[in-house]
Amino acid sequence: MNHLRSAMRVGLLPACIALALTPVVAGAQESGSEATTLDRIQVTGSRIKRADIEGSLPITVITRAEIDSSGDISVADYLRGTSFNSFGSFRPRSGSSAQSFAGISLRGLGEERTLVLVDGRRAAISPSAGQGQDLNIIPMAAVERIEMLLDGASSVYGSDAIGGVINIITRKDYDGAEITLGRSFPTRPGGDTDEGNALFGISSDRGHLLASASYENRDIVWSRDRPWTEFGTSIYSNNFWRAPSTAGSNLLGSVPGGCADPGYFVDDGGVCRYIHTITSAEEAAVSNRSLVAKGSYNINNDWQFYGSAIVSRVKSFGRYAPVPSSPWPAPGMIAISPDSPNHPGNVNGNNPDAANWTGPSDTVYLTHRFSAGGPRDGAINSNLYDLNLGFEGRVGNVDLDFGIRRNEYKTDDVGRNYVVAAIAGAMIESGEYNIYNPSGNSRDVLNQFTTTIYRESTTKLEEIYASAGFDLFQMSGGTAAAVVGAEYRKESYSDIYDSLSEAGQVVGSSGNSAGGSRDVYSAYGEILFPILDNLEANLSARYDRYSDYGSDFSPKVSLRYQPLDSLTLRASYGQGFRAPTLDIVTQRPSFSAAGTNHPRSLDVLGGPGDTSTQVTTYQIANPNLESETSKQWALGAAWDATDWLNMSLDYYNIKIEDQIGFIGVNGIWQCLEGVSSNCPPGLSVFPTGSGKPNPALGLGIEYGPDGEIAWAQTGSTNFGTVETEGMDFNLRTRFDFDAWGSLRQNLQVSNPFSYKVNGGDSIVGRSAETSTPRYRAVLQNAWSLGDWEFAWNLNYIHGMQSSAYRSWLGLVRKENRSAQDNEDMADYAAMPSRMPSWVTHDLQVSYNAPWNAKVTFGVQNVADKDPVIDPLEPAAPRSYAMDLYNGYGRMPYVRYTQKF
Repeated sequence: MNHLRSAMRVGLLPACIALALTPVVAGAQESGSEATTLDRIQVTGSRIKRADIEGSLPITVITRAEIDSSGDISVADYLRGTSFNSFGSFRPRSGSSAQSFAGISLRGLGEERTLVLVDGRRAAISPSAGQGQDLNIIPMAAVERIEMLLDGASSVYGSDAIGGVINIITRKDYDGAEITLGRSFPTRPGGDTDEGNALFGISSDRGHLLASASYENRDIVWSRDRPWTEFGTSIYSNNFWRAPSTAGSNLLGSVPGGCADPGYFVDDGGVCRYIHTITSAEEAAVSNRSLVAKGSYNINNDWQFYGSAIVSRVKSFGRYAPVPSSPWPAPGMIAISPDSPNHPGNVNGNNPDAANWTGPSDTVYLTHRFSAGGPRDGAINSNLYDLNLGFEGRVGNVDLDFGIRRNEYKTDDVGRNYVVAAIAGAMIESGEYNIYNPSGNSRDVLNQFTTTIYRESTTKLEEIYASAGFDLFQMSGGTAAAVVGAEYRKESYSDIYDSLSEAGQVVGSSGNSAGGSRDVYSAYGEILFPILDNLEANLSARYDRYSDYGSDFSPKVSLRYQPLDSLTLRASYGQGFRAPTLDIVTQRPSFSAAGTNHPRSLDVLGGPGDTSTQVTTYQIANPNLESETSKQWALGAAWDATDWLNMSLDYYNIKIEDQIGFIGVNGIWQCLEGVSSNCPPGLSVFPTGSGKPNPALGLGIEYGPDGEIAWAQTGSTNFGTVETEGMDFNLRTRFDFDAWGSLRQNLQVSNPFSYKVNGGDSIVGRSAETSTPRYRAVLQNAWSLGDWEFAWNLNYIHGMQSSAYRSWLGLVRKENRSAQDNEDMADYAAMPSRMPSWVTHDLQVSYNAPWNAKVTFGVQNVADKDPVIDPLEPAAPRSYAMDLYNGYGRMPYVRYTQKF
């Protein structure tokens, strides 16, 4: 691991000592004392063992003590709160197909561009998300420390680590046994947590063995229990429309008598609305059960056998509002013909009273909520099995490490109370299902079109690895050293939907099956050149060959210069790449009735005043998809100012080219018709009469005889660029007060200067669906006094420009504003132009009892701070950035640990 010398000065040296393979004594000795030689250890970001603790790459080390003082019960919760998770990361949310997934997104570049390791090896890919490693499968109780490599694209671990590397180190050397139990008592309903773990370890001069069993639970959070989501409404309730569009001029009015069930109401404009948040959950319940075993055996003085095994089971439950009739297979709404008993012209007293109603001969369209069938419940069960076995030793002057590893991560996703469109549509047309009294329909009627959907997803990784480290020759600054290594891994992915979902007949759900495998062959090399006593260079490179698409080469160079004993300067430059993930290259075509604002399609398919219409689309695996590449460089300095103060400052600059992203039907037609100049390659106009879907055609559109969109194929493609730059600042202090104990402080500040997509304006400092604060900071204060420990942590997220202000600004700059635009401008102008910063305080006190126990009391978010709400949609579901903030409120908790 790479412990900064500054970190050693403030108390992280014991962690280095405990986790190094041999004892290490570092740092300056008192005047007149004898210096101690540093043994060589391996640092994160390099596989070369070395004596210098401070290296050429920016590494942040999070100790077990810092983790414990946070009060978090999961690895995901802790990492989500770090300042390096710049714009937030995905958290388990109800109603999502990935509701059991939790990731980390360094530099705001996405979970798929952040490489998560467990003891230096890749963590399992989330089968439900299809890309990105799932932090929920890693038990907090097994973690010893977390090391973060922050300069991106590691030629050692994997060049797809464009945003950086998170290396989670599990506990190793431990003698004894301990049991920990904990529970939180939030002052707001929902989000309760409880935890427990049992740890056992034994070690001797021949090896060690450690085993732990743990559980972590967080309860569901209901939307109705939070003021920002307690009143979310939808027109997908029970309304008649003249055309298959929700444009305002098409509304005929609410279905008479069909808006009387609980949760429904008719607004002042005569529109039936449904309060979907009375049944839905904001955040899913998640639980983890884990068994971890880890050990090593010294065969002789030169060779050691090691192994580890993890069994982790994650369960998640979420609830979403009952199925709305959106998206509905073409024409996009439920069509009711004049012959239907449910047609308003055939029901006495139910003729819509609207100016554009022309009589019983009109086909009408319906937006409906199938609330009588009950809410959509999603239950996800995930099982991980991970086994790693290896040997490390020495032959002559060469250090060898080789082993095998296999993990399998399987997820079963069961969704209840979904609707089969073809059956429901036929029963509405026949009148067998009564839209005028939905709750009056019998269970037998509802069961005919209600279905349970199922999805089974699996990722597998089988890996063989080997490396050799050796000294090369003497240089002015010491001995040049090198490591060469090779890896083979087989990645497999399977994502199987039930047949009705595959056919696009299930309303309220989407997606289609995918599956395949690839072989990845990798070779890497690394050389350390100690040019002078205070100057060294590190060169490394990695070659990867993928069986399904090709190969790439990723070099990296870094420099370390120490002009003063207390000052270290560093710089690095590297290249990386990320191959398309298996979920998007093996996807089967998936139907969708996608909305579009294509002008000619509106003229042909829409009605007067329509601003959107729906067209047939298929999401496919794009055969023209290529890998994305990156270039990144970094500059930094670490300064040990005094014995009680040290700090570091690091600058990063990352550019991604040919970024992999999704393009929909609107993006495609705008490119094909010259409306947009920011277009990916490979888009085309399909020949008339092309069979659909046809993945061989790639992405594009077939136009109809009148220039409308007949159908389209959408999917992932290579867009332009992503460019980001910024700085990280770390400051640590340590004060010893003799009888008054000691105080340790750690301040981390991340400041992304700029984040640009495809050459556009920087999005840093804006609020939107993905909020991008300019600053994130964490200040940790820990005071130890005898058997007592006190912690006070502050978490800061900078304020942002509101989306309402940006909408107002866009209308101001609009050349031809309509009356509606002017009305919207006035509304936006009345809203705040800036969203406030978010500051939370966490307090904790611990007592080390004389009976070999530790009792901890704490409170997260002492001031019960609400998340920052976007003023443009103050009552919308998840109107705050869930990836960035949380809505738990004040969280008192207690934890008890007993050692034996």
